[in-house]
Amino acid sequence: MRPLLKTALATLALAALPLQASAQSEFPDRTIRMVVPFPPGGPTDIVARLVAVNMSTILGQNVVVENRAGATGTIGSTAVAKSPPDGYTIVMGTLGSHTLAPLLQATMPYDPRKDFAPISLLATVPNVLMVANSVPARDVRELIALMKANPGKYNYGSAGNGSPLHLSGVLFQRLTGVEAVHVPYKGSNPALQDLRSGRIEFMFDAIPSALPLVTSGAVRGLAVTGPRRVGTLKDLPTMRESGVPDFESYTWNALFAPAGTPAAVIAKLNAAALEALRHPDIQKRFAEFGADIAGSTPQELAELVAREMRTWAPVVEASGARER
Repeated sequence: MRPLLKTALATLALAALPLQASAQSEFPDRTIRMVVPFPPGGPTDIVARLVAVNMSTILGQNVVVENRAGATGTIGSTAVAKSPPDGYTIVMGTLGSHTLAPLLQATMPYDPRKDFAPISLLATVPNVLMVANSVPARDVRELIALMKANPGKYNYGSAGNGSPLHLSGVLFQRLTGVEAVHVPYKGSNPALQDLRSGRIEFMFDAIPSALPLVTSGAVRGLAVTGPRRVGTLKDLPTMRESGVPDFESYTWNALFAPAGTPAAVIAKLNAAALEALRHPDIQKRFAEFGADIAGSTPQELAELVAREMRTWAPVVEASGARER
């Protein structure tokens, strides 16, 4: 069990404290809407639906998932930020919607640190660095050596300009001193297909979508980008183990409510989310697609958002993807 989850579970007692107003003490007394600001079927949607089912049982009210996709997660997130701060509308935020979008866009309809009340971090999902089978590198060190010997020769794909996958490539270049050409796609699937065919030489992608190609041998996995190895790809080292000690790149899923939501309501939602994460079905499904359970307190989630914005700001600037 991760330290954040241990810390967060220690706060469950807070949910048992008497609430300050009878309206809050009755929360929830109707359906809660969990907005997913991305399309159905993706990793964020999968996490949301697993958590929502268990939170419904725990809270005694339905928690329904509503997909409101568009603009890198900002459309659905904006709708939640402008909703009544009563706990009945919450959002499944991600690195993209609550860190990268505010850093990339010249004007933003919300501030992730001021316009939301953090509830809990739920999961982190690392990426995997892959190369086409035509690339002779068998590990990260060999890939770096090849790229240094051939500056600008190697192309890497991503899900689009400013996407977490693009910025992972920028971070890789900054930390290793290699030069590569970025090829943006409209989503990771077409990029993966071009990696498989050898039209691009390498790319980073989230484990859930990359896993079938890596395990089948259609592409060659070199390393995972989180702080530890992943059970579904247990033979792949981390980037740290591969000689790039400062490289860490992963997406995350976390619940937020509108700013101003009463602390007692946040405490109930936090307790329900943490209890849901302990369910065996969630733990099994998360492990299957490489997600690491990472429950937290609201304060720990607030600190994560602030830390991530500091970490990624210079990478976004170096990428040239920021709107002017």
